[in-house]
Amino acid sequence: MKTGISLYFSNGVEKNEAMIRKAQKAGIRYAFTSMHIPEETGIDYKRDARKILEQCRDAGINLIVDVSPVTLEKLGCTSFDELLSLGITYIRLDFGFTAEKTVELSEKFHIVFNASTISQEDIQNWAAAGADFTRFAACHNYYPKPYTGLSLERVKEMNQRLKILGFTTMAFVPGNAGLRGPLCEGLPTVEEHRFSRDEVLLHMLELYQADSDIVLVGDNDVTEEVWTQLAALSKGYVALHADIRPGYEFERAIIHHDRPDSSEYVIRSQESRFNCRDRVIAADTAGDISGQRLAGNICIANEAYLRYMGELEISRVDMPSDPRVNVIGQVAGKDRKYLPYIREGLGFYLCPADGQ
Repeated sequence: MKTGISLYFSNGVEKNEAMIRKAQKAGIRYAFTSMHIPEETGIDYKRDARKILEQCRDAGINLIVDVSPVTLEKLGCTSFDELLSLGITYIRLDFGFTAEKTVELSEKFHIVFNASTISQEDIQNWAAAGADFTRFAACHNYYPKPYTGLSLERVKEMNQRLKILGFTTMAFVPGNAGLRGPLCEGLPTVEEHRFSRDEVLLHMLELYQADSDIVLVGDNDVTEEVWTQLAALSKGYVALHADIRPGYEFERAIIHHDRPDSSEYVIRSQESRFNCRDRVIAADTAGDISGQRLAGNICIANEAYLRYMGELEISRVDMPSDPRVNVIGQVAGKDRKYLPYIREGLGFYLCPADGQ
């Protein structure tokens, strides 16, 4: 999954350097910054901003920057071409650029627009100028002021409209550490996310399911727990804390992936049958085989299921018991909220539950 952070020059070079190091370690490949924030004054962009931009480039992080003629002046650049050498690969354009100039710039940069302001007329003008929309991105704003953010449904609606044309879509979630001022009330795209800021991973999964390609943290930082979650998500999987019965711990040895043809009833591991190719899974005599398979149960098909033997599933919903299926564990309650979002190839890793 494509993940991102936000960098603010008013935080200072040292703090931004630390964020870049954390992001690089977590496999994050995108960062957003702006040079048009009213609260940011007294910054030596030619010195401090250039240093941060170069560090992003060296860390392999694609930097998304608000750009205007004033931006060039602040950085001491005389042309857009000079931005490339600073590591800027995505430029978010303000008003005032013709369709022809926009298309010209898209040959060297990925062009980013405010997703909420892209009109049908804009699309027609860009198309007439020969635009390749796979070089364009639609980035939803974040909203510092409470009760001004969008609904998740509205974000999904706009994303679907633009992705059909080839646009990349982006959105923000609030952080849960180091909230950015002056309001310090979170920087979400979706208003509901403001009021449960500790659920950073859940919010990101919701936005991916709403057809966002890249999801960035809008605030200054997140907790160490969330950095760990971001590292996993950047590699394409979600870590699920789980209790697993003795004898089945081998299922922790791999990262599983849900099948592309996702079921509404279970998460089916693509790798599990191959992982069990040298094992015989006997019918259960010790586990809970008398009752239902409950949502969050981890199950494995035994030898009575013939060629499906060894297939690992996680129940999305409660289902009847089946003697061909052994219940071997349970996803921890705190992580079951992630199960609806593990679909269509997203990975999951069964890590030990707290205290196990």
